[in-house]
Amino acid sequence: MKQYLVTAYDYTNEDSLQNRLNVRPCHLDGARELKENGNFILGGAMLNDEGKMIGSVMVLQFETDEELEAWKKSEPYLTQKVWETVDIKPFKVANV
Repeated sequence: MKQYLVTAYDYTNEDSLQNRLNVRPCHLDGARELKENGNFILGGAMLNDEGKMIGSVMVLQFETDEELEAWKKSEPYLTQKVWETVDIKPFKVANV
């Protein structure tokens, strides 16, 4: 499988944190489904100095680029405009 590092930063408007919290249950449901299907390796929220969520990091894996694209089209943090910028890079998890 191809592995990917996903680094995403939230919008910074006044309602961004509340929007994230509203969408979070759907995002976590999707992450659970990815894990069940073997696509989710790890992930979590990036925090600012005050401990508030400002973005996400995920390591995902998919058999094809088309599966990655399908995930992007269905990811709630993308479709519900939580993430303003998303960077996806090929990645290789170290087996140590």
